[in-house]
Amino acid sequence: MTAALTGALVVVGGGMVNAPHASTQPPGEQPVAEAGDFYLPPPALPDGPGAIVRAEPAQVALSAPGQPGIVPAAATRLMYVSHDTHDAPTAVVGTYLQPILPWTGPGERPLIAYAGGTKGQGDQCAPSKLMSQVAQYQPPLDIIFEYDLVAIRSLLNRGAAVVVTDYHGLGTPDVHDYLNRKAQGYAVLDSARAALQLPGTGLNPGTPVILYGYSQGGMASAGAAELQPNYAPDLNVSGAYVGGPVVDDEYFIGFNDGRADFAPAIAWILNGIAADYPETRPVLDAELNDLGKAILEESLGKCAVPTGLAQEHQNTSEWTTSGEPLTAVIDRSPALQSAFAQQRIGTLAPAVPILAASARNDQGAPFAPVHEVAASWCGSGVPVQLEANAEIPPASGLVGTHVIAFFPSLAASQQWLTDRLAGMPAPNNCAALP
Repeated sequence: MTAALTGALVVVGGGMVNAPHASTQPPGEQPVAEAGDFYLPPPALPDGPGAIVRAEPAQVALSAPGQPGIVPAAATRLMYVSHDTHDAPTAVVGTYLQPILPWTGPGERPLIAYAGGTKGQGDQCAPSKLMSQVAQYQPPLDIIFEYDLVAIRSLLNRGAAVVVTDYHGLGTPDVHDYLNRKAQGYAVLDSARAALQLPGTGLNPGTPVILYGYSQGGMASAGAAELQPNYAPDLNVSGAYVGGPVVDDEYFIGFNDGRADFAPAIAWILNGIAADYPETRPVLDAELNDLGKAILEESLGKCAVPTGLAQEHQNTSEWTTSGEPLTAVIDRSPALQSAFAQQRIGTLAPAVPILAASARNDQGAPFAPVHEVAASWCGSGVPVQLEANAEIPPASGLVGTHVIAFFPSLAASQQWLTDRLAGMPAPNNCAALP
């Protein structure tokens, strides 16, 4: 799934690391706090989800306009108000990318609320930080690439405006609650609200918005689509691309237990659960042995792809005092059961068309629960097109099925969103889901 995606994009990103950096003057300059504390929220936040706390020009690698092969955009880093999983106001950072090129599609220029894939749990992993350098090295062997620039660049080349959230807790003081359904969905929706408020962008409150994400971003886009009717009815959302999503955190843990490449992601999930749900902390403290606790502590500061204790002890039965896998621990704890149940996608019905893409042989974000979510949405009358890529064979490791499936879905998803903006009827295979 997600940790694997980073390593695979070394091939894609390798040609970008030495590209020239150039800054452009973005729209929406506003007063900011003193240098060095952009990611530290003020004691009091302004009222309203999406309200801008501060904004500043940002340097994004490969963003010089007019140069062949360079992403055509001017960047603004912004802190905005969102909500955490308990609906309390919180500050989230994101990056708005103002395209230099004209919009090539139908109607007015859209805003893409882009939900990125897994970057890790350390503050240094925040997309708004990685965008300035493409690749970051952490001794001894950890390397993180801002691989989402592959998709973002394609959207900008079409002339779409793009806003990229860091999610709750990445860069800011809170713990990043990795794969949290509500916090991620809120962060995506409020990033769009914030971008629409920036002056000088040409956007307006009625600008069409597309929710867009793959992997962790697929879950975030799905969560945003489910939450939008009640949480952000003011946004003119035209559709949601839900690519390679994790839709059930516990299922994901069980599916990937024993896999070294996914062991850090399991630790990130537990860290987020412990941070968000205090009632689970005594349970985890009792159920995790010293090794398990050390793995969670080490993983807190890691980016993908990390190396460390989690990979060396990838079977979660090694993490527990009972010697049972984590799924058994979750299943016998009412507190953990409740917390994990709140992360499941498919419990609410989106109000917009959905393109869901998932490889049948996905080795990280499994296909079966994605199919169940699509069926649930269909049963609620949502126009869903489920694309089940069966052509990619099973593959594991850094370049696995989940990574490979990112690329064919990239082209298909962007044509799908263009068709939605043109007002074409949304494709719908609910009658015969693959």
